[in-house]
Amino acid sequence: MRESRRMKRMERNNKTHHASLNLIPMLDVLSVLVFFLLFHSFNGDMPEQRLALPQSVVQTKPRGTVAISVTREAVLVQGEAVMRTADLFDDRIGTVPAVTERLAQIQLRMNNETGTNNGSDSEIREITLLADKTIPFNVLKKIMTSCTASGYGKISLAVNQKASHG
Repeated sequence: MRESRRMKRMERNNKTHHASLNLIPMLDVLSVLVFFLLFHSFNGDMPEQRLALPQSVVQTKPRGTVAISVTREAVLVQGEAVMRTADLFDDRIGTVPAVTERLAQIQLRMNNETGTNNGSDSEIREITLLADKTIPFNVLKKIMTSCTASGYGKISLAVNQKASHG
């Protein structure tokens, strides 16, 4: 069938323009997204590399608390070394004065920052204890005794999460 002149003219005047895809803005957005994800994936929830934490099936993530790390070499309170771990193997030590003093400094600093004086409020004072799995429990017990003597009533032991069997 023969096309009319009008149809040819309409077809010639109404040619559809093919849209092109501009990749530059899309790459900019993707690079910002990758940077954001990399920046926020390292949020500091990971323990020190020198610690080999025991494995456990846990349901909840740890809260932001005062952290005490016990490595094979040293005892660290909030990342600051307070004493050697070898000194804790002495059975004559009940509480650890170096840990108690450092916890008192931290509590004093927290009270100054918030403007409160929570000397007897042990419900809100928490400690997370990160210990190498080779450290004996009697050493950890001395540190936990020092924490409770300093007024920290809640002590959480950090572990590596493993898949549950069930």
